[in-house]
Amino acid sequence: MNLAVQILANGGLVAIPTETVYGLGAAINNEVAVAKIFTVKGRPHNHPLIVHLAHLEQLHLVAHNIHPDAVRLAHACWPGPLTLLLQRNENVSMSVTGGRDTVAVRIPDNAFTRQLIVNLGSPIAAPSANRFGKVSPTTAQHVCDDLQNDVDLIVDDGASSIGVESTIVDFSVSPPQLLRPGGIPIEDIEQILGYTIRDTDGISRASGMLQNHYQPSCNVLLVHTDKEAQQLKVSLVSQYQLVRILNRCDNLPLYATLLYSDLRQADADQIQALIAVLPENKGLGAAIRDRLTKAAGSGTTLPAS
Repeated sequence: MNLAVQILANGGLVAIPTETVYGLGAAINNEVAVAKIFTVKGRPHNHPLIVHLAHLEQLHLVAHNIHPDAVRLAHACWPGPLTLLLQRNENVSMSVTGGRDTVAVRIPDNAFTRQLIVNLGSPIAAPSANRFGKVSPTTAQHVCDDLQNDVDLIVDDGASSIGVESTIVDFSVSPPQLLRPGGIPIEDIEQILGYTIRDTDGISRASGMLQNHYQPSCNVLLVHTDKEAQQLKVSLVSQYQLVRILNRCDNLPLYATLLYSDLRQADADQIQALIAVLPENKGLGAAIRDRLTKAAGSGTTLPAS
């Protein structure tokens, strides 16, 4: 803990554990350190970072004109995999927000990282601790594999329990919009608020909104059923030597937890085509579908049978 605090206080980068994925952290009040995040990841400077807090009282350190429903949702879901997009205040540099007047904020469900923020005395800006656009890391080893010596310290707190990134809800617009499905199903959020959250209008203004993201080196092909997956695998025998089917639709929490490890393992095993079965577009399945669709990029999706 003391070493992590010292490195962050001196402008270094620390890979921090969270329940979603591992983050590449810097103190938000250190412009040099924040700039390092973009350099190490190869991340476009107009792509905002998520600010991590230790407790709800810190929310007013980074945001203002906060909608009461955002506060109500924070009370219900934090610590946890929910990110709120709010109006930033003057304490948050535009280098953190991608040049926008909004800031993405959450409190992670990880005791070490929350205590690290307390001991540092500053919120931490942290995107996923991997190269931009590639598969997110859910273990310390994933971070080490990706970033190696480009990060000053990797804190190993075991595998991330949820395995997909946080749900992002934009409260800087009215009515609020869902920017990214994630670890908290939108249905649960709507039940808390008592009204429907609109889908995004398509403008990229938060992490994970690009169409091609979370991508392994192998070709990811999407189908809707296990039967379609088996048929596609047979048809690909002449085109690819190594084909694998990914289907955990019978256990969505496990599908989410292992998703990025499964994508990374496919590359490690030199799989050429990974056929992934899409879960239903509801609950946690919506987040898994989102990640698989972006992992496939311009790859093939069979029409629903």
